Amino acid sequence: MIAEIWASFRRLPLWVQIWVGVILMPVNLLPLAFLGQPGAGVIAFLAIGGMALNLPILLIERGFSKAMAFPHILLWTPLLGVISGQLQGEVSDGFFRFLVVLVIVDVISLLFDYADAIKWWQGDREVA
Repeated sequence: MIAEIWASFRRLPLWVQIWVGVILMPVNLLPLAFLGQPGAGVIAFLAIGGMALNLPILLIERGFSKAMAFPHILLWTPLLGVISGQLQGEVSDGFFRFLVVLVIVDVISLLFDYADAIKWWQGDREVA
């Protein structure tokens, strides 16, 4: 099963593999480095949860599909609101810069995710 999921990942376009492996996953795991900051626990829960909820989808479908957009939409949409509130308050410079990067990365991802969710609802359920 792991080999099937890996093969599915490798069938994705190269730019998607780079986006997911080098940018999206690391940036959404990075809230763990800021757990001492106010609100960072909720941010970490939502950021990591949006990825973790894709594990059952990967296992059930044995690969990557547009259904993986739904956990991102479910948790990263409210995450943007939580971060917006954090950015209104007082946060350290490092945490502020990180939150801006997280917003940028997750907004870009959500643009793809909303499009993928629509395609999934319209019947595009193919696994890469």
